[in-house]
Amino acid sequence: MKGTLYGVGVGPGDPKLMTYLAVETVKKCPVIAVPAEGREHAVSYRIAEGIVEGLEEKECLNLSTPMTKDMQILEQNYRAAADRIIGQLEQGKDVAYLTLGDPTIYSTYIYIHRIVGKRGYKTQIVNGIPSFCAVAARLGVSLADRAEQLHIIPSTYDIEEALTYPGSKVLMKAASKLSVVKDQLKEKEMKGIMVENCGLPDEHIYENVDDMPEKASYYSIVLVKENGHD
Repeated sequence: MKGTLYGVGVGPGDPKLMTYLAVETVKKCPVIAVPAEGREHAVSYRIAEGIVEGLEEKECLNLSTPMTKDMQILEQNYRAAADRIIGQLEQGKDVAYLTLGDPTIYSTYIYIHRIVGKRGYKTQIVNGIPSFCAVAARLGVSLADRAEQLHIIPSTYDIEEALTYPGSKVLMKAASKLSVVKDQLKEKEMKGIMVENCGLPDEHIYENVDDMPEKASYYSIVLVKENGHD
């Protein structure tokens, strides 16, 4: 009997925010996979390690992804990762791929998930708490009230038009273009709060645009609300 690939969302940072289902799934899988060169370099592993007993005893597939927008390079990487996972599934072993937040939101895992599924293997997504939900909770604010719209925006691409959308804007992965993000917010006279490493020991909150640094961790989110953050 062939194994199953599980894409497991470990949540935004605090191990206690992993769901019961996520913990149970990781526990039952003899093999885990992480998007890094070694489990010690994977934030998702360190989160799961804080609540899943015996995690260090499991076999680990190190499936790092290059930081590039070159689709040919990325596709080759995804196929290679899928091949390694399939090698485990063929042996009847279930594999839990650990990913930050939720696997369905800007996650590398989903590309591997599609390849493995198309090759005829069973796949399942175990959702996790998205990082922007944790950020809103940390700030004690609502993401959207009544008819207010909510827009999830990848900041690694052009955000100028997206900032004109009505309602609340969540700028994901803001760190890589933080100077551009800051300039755009200032130009449009918009208020934003940035939370870096939400739920992790080195968490930082920047209450306004001027306080935001020029460089920040990859795990940084900027929340822009149309009517402030009250």
